[in-house]
Amino acid sequence: MQEDDALGEYRYGISASRHRPAYEAWLDAHLDAFEILDVTEQTAIACADLRSALKRAGHPIPANDAWIAALALQHRLPVLSRDEHFDLVRGVRREAW
Repeated sequence: MQEDDALGEYRYGISASRHRPAYEAWLDAHLDAFEILDVTEQTAIACADLRSALKRAGHPIPANDAWIAALALQHRLPVLSRDEHFDLVRGVRREAW
């Protein structure tokens, strides 16, 4: 799992789902299996760089998602999301759920 903001983003997405009880139960049952990654100076630099590049290209993304994308790049992990703007971040592989 990627940083505390990611958990909040997943919970937010689940709260809007018609399958909320099932998704909440799954996440609660599996949460201990996830590692929460720390934000480092390298993460902050990557986040700032990708946010700036996307904004200049006319494709700004939400700040929380920029942090998630930066961590995904840093750790070479996919992003589990329905948000297609992750597809705009070079080097990030999005897995839709």
